[in-house]
Amino acid sequence: MTESEYSHLADATLSRLEAALDAAEIDYERAGGGVLEIEFDDASVIVVNKQAAAQEIWVAAKSGGFHYRWEGAVWVDTRGGEELFAALSRLTSAQAGRPVELA
Repeated sequence: MTESEYSHLADATLSRLEAALDAAEIDYERAGGGVLEIEFDDASVIVVNKQAAAQEIWVAAKSGGFHYRWEGAVWVDTRGGEELFAALSRLTSAQAGRPVELA
């Protein structure tokens, strides 16, 4: 994938995530450089950011760090194989203390 294709795809994914967080009434802030910070009442944060050099999306949560690579139709964890939005639903639910479905 070209750098331009990656950038377009990653930006679209972050925009989709913003819409899902809005629908789930979860606070977030979009910082510069392709960084999105999901904020919780206990002051914890999940950071989702673009990693252009690796052509990945990285996630940092209380439970650890995860790298997602585009696999044809979805972003997939490079170690465990979990799809990005499924993982973010699980991680956000854990940190919010309530079920959250991000689609």
